[in-house]
Amino acid sequence: MSEWLLARPELFLSAAGLLLLLVSAFRGQRRAGSVTNLVLMAFALTLGLLFVGPQEGTAFGGMVVADAFGRFMKAMVLVASGLSLAVAPGFWRRAGRAQPEYAVLVLFATLGMMLMIAAHNLMALYAGLELQNIALYVLTAFHRDDRRASEAGLKYFTLGALSSAVLLFGLSLIYGFAGTTCYVGLQVLLASPAALQPGLIAGIAFTLAGLGFKIAAVPFHMWAPDVYEGAPTPVTTFLAAAPKIAALAMLTRLLEQALPGAVSVWQPLIVGLAVASMLLGGFAGLVQPNIKRLMAYSGMINIGTLLVGLAVGPAHTTGIEGMLVYLAVYTAGVVAVFGVILSLQRNGQAIETIADLAGLSKAHPTLALAMGAALFSLAGIPPFAGFFGKYLVLLAAVKAGMVALAVLGVVASVVAAGYYLRIVKVMYFDAPPDEPLQLAPETVTRFVVVLTALAVTLFVLMPAPLMDAAQTTAQSFISP
Repeated sequence: MSEWLLARPELFLSAAGLLLLLVSAFRGQRRAGSVTNLVLMAFALTLGLLFVGPQEGTAFGGMVVADAFGRFMKAMVLVASGLSLAVAPGFWRRAGRAQPEYAVLVLFATLGMMLMIAAHNLMALYAGLELQNIALYVLTAFHRDDRRASEAGLKYFTLGALSSAVLLFGLSLIYGFAGTTCYVGLQVLLASPAALQPGLIAGIAFTLAGLGFKIAAVPFHMWAPDVYEGAPTPVTTFLAAAPKIAALAMLTRLLEQALPGAVSVWQPLIVGLAVASMLLGGFAGLVQPNIKRLMAYSGMINIGTLLVGLAVGPAHTTGIEGMLVYLAVYTAGVVAVFGVILSLQRNGQAIETIADLAGLSKAHPTLALAMGAALFSLAGIPPFAGFFGKYLVLLAAVKAGMVALAVLGVVASVVAAGYYLRIVKVMYFDAPPDEPLQLAPETVTRFVVVLTALAVTLFVLMPAPLMDAAQTTAQSFISP
């Protein structure tokens, strides 16, 4: 019974998803709004279950683990999924696609993410990842009448299937040469340097390539710009926030709990992914006119910065601490940006290009302020929250002796600030076109925008709760 209690958040969300799937099937389109509200309630109850009852231990033969790191990351996933879902209903009503299945798919994708975070076995890792992926493929192409959405869904599915095959091949090699899929068994085996055979090294490399796709790290990023642009904006919001948290949590647990003895193998690979992501994400975004596509490149540079914290290695808790803080503030900034995009229309059409934001400061000054705060945070400009996240990550790299990597992170952030500031310049200084910007009728979306913008703005006044939680989580994650 104790094992079932450790998995109570996932079990509850599974039961809620199956029940709401039946409700969706029998009640049809008329209950789309009710199902969305029920899914949001399920997220809230699951968030509460994370902090009630048994909270530490392994379950189901060591397949899954419950610990402070898992609670922190699951809480972030639930909040990010809830915010992404809250801003979606208005868009689907205007598009004539308000269907209850959307919210249920978001729920199952979130369930997959929670399983990814809890995975303590290679088999559990893959099962959670595929549950998330299948739901995301369908969500990307959910707007079936939109050619771009269908194309984005096909691209995402094709490249996602390829990356899953690469990942599975890597996991198979690890199992074949290690003889175990359990994280504890891998950790014990790799305590001996002689265990690092060429086949096992190849398995780690293929596994990192497969997981690199899931976080859109360069050079496995080719899907992100097209999918971000083509997918419906609520889906892009979801893709930009929650899956990155889960994938980074899964990658961190795999490398630092299962493969700490192979740090000499995976650390250079993580450094390479970080460097490539920061460079390409910084420079390629400078020429993007489409704001959703630009946010894909913004995601790459931020993923590169987060990987710097992971590259510090298991000997330091400061890298994990910085990564946790930065993930939280990055998620808030991304949701705020996409919330502003969902809140605006021009000539009855959703905005998509940077030029569409011209005149926003005069037409809707509150949204312009919120957008500016989110962009300044993503750029890492003080006193906004993003600055403190980047500072902690790069400081960890300096303490670990990776000064060149930290300097590169600063340079990439300065370059990326160019395209964030370009958006601010368009909002405040460019002349608006003849057709004025119009507000979408949903107040919930604007409430989410204000809430997340305030979070990244006022963080400097109350940094202690997040900083202390991240520090405690990081110290408990890596044993001394």
